[in-house]
Amino acid sequence: MTVALAPHGRNRRATEAGLLALAGLIIGVAFALVSLGRTKALPANLIPFVVAVFVLFLGAHIGVRRLAPRADPLILPVAVMLNGLGYVMIARLNPKLASQQAGWTAVGVIGFIVTLAVIKRVRTLERVRYTVGLGGVLLLVLPLIPGLGVRINGARIWVRLGIVNFQPGEFAKIALAIFFAAYLVERRELLGTATFKVGPIMTPDPKHLLPVLVAWGFALMVMMFQRDLGSALLFFVLFMTVLWIATGRGSYLAVGTTLFGGGAYLSWALFSHVQDRVSMWLNPWQDAQDKGYQIIQSTYAFAWGGVAGTGLGVGLGNRVPIAESDFIFAIIGEELGLLGATAVLVLFLLLVGSGLRVAMRSTDPFAKLLAAGLTTLIGVQSFIIMAGVTRLLPLTGLTLPFVSYGGSSLISNWVLIALLVRLSDETAGRAEPVGDDETTVLAMAS
Repeated sequence: MTVALAPHGRNRRATEAGLLALAGLIIGVAFALVSLGRTKALPANLIPFVVAVFVLFLGAHIGVRRLAPRADPLILPVAVMLNGLGYVMIARLNPKLASQQAGWTAVGVIGFIVTLAVIKRVRTLERVRYTVGLGGVLLLVLPLIPGLGVRINGARIWVRLGIVNFQPGEFAKIALAIFFAAYLVERRELLGTATFKVGPIMTPDPKHLLPVLVAWGFALMVMMFQRDLGSALLFFVLFMTVLWIATGRGSYLAVGTTLFGGGAYLSWALFSHVQDRVSMWLNPWQDAQDKGYQIIQSTYAFAWGGVAGTGLGVGLGNRVPIAESDFIFAIIGEELGLLGATAVLVLFLLLVGSGLRVAMRSTDPFAKLLAAGLTTLIGVQSFIIMAGVTRLLPLTGLTLPFVSYGGSSLISNWVLIALLVRLSDETAGRAEPVGDDETTVLAMAS
């Protein structure tokens, strides 16, 4: 059986193919420029690299063409561009890690296609919301189990299985986003109606919010024990965003912000790790050779880059510790300058804008909340890490989606993107009438 696309679907997929070709060209040129900057010679594996990129992302395009033909044509190319640029920067910093990242990229793209193939309709996720929510909580707990969890760089967020280390929290965030969206859709009318009196103030009955508060509070407690306060902030913003969209009550935002302020102060008072992060954010030069060294070198990297950058492969990125993960945005700022850093920011804005457009156009409440939640995850995580590297906020241990080194983050983000593509395809399908004329979206032919 084959799938014949109507004109509208063909136009979208043709646009996506053109953007993917452009992204592949940019990635190939960047890979060559890195080698020229370092060794003054083209890389010996340039042709195999270009072929591998073409085959890998062509497979993703074919997957979308067959499984989600009406999806937004921007989502996949933007993810490919960010992933490819991240790989090039990692290859420039650490070729050994780059080979691992290439493998994780392949797994991530396969996960993207499998997710589209398995999840035909997002409504199936709504029906298993409690199972998915429980799975998300269990994933968060895994690093605390003796013999499984390991502490790396001060945070106990890793699980070791044989020679493989992974962060289960990267997948837990998707599971909890699904649970929050499904539960709040079910109870949105009750949560939006004031029936419970507290003194002179009428509020929604707290019992309707109890299950989701338990899941959210437990997740925050676990992450505090794991010293993963960046993810705690991410989950907080996710919860408040989905709750606000579901109920439309600004009072939830006010109460939530107050609670967050109290929790942030408590974290600062209890954890020396948080105190160090805040102290180095305010004045990293007070300990320039130790705790403040990383952020200072990052600041210098942006300064050396200037407007146009030093050029790919000719910067001093190795002076920044852990540059391939936490501080990869600083290396982009150094070698591609303000223009390159702004281009990366624009790519994330395009991705977030595409996700929010899916949410706004969706007529299904669950799809709307899920699209908003998934977009919040990728948008807020990107903002938090870029703000930390540029000293707009205290630094956290989050990774820059698709760009930073890390298999768990990369694979989970490809799954997240697959869900957005599926939501986009369903939204377009509901918006467009089906018939025998040019408005027909899909025609099935044997």
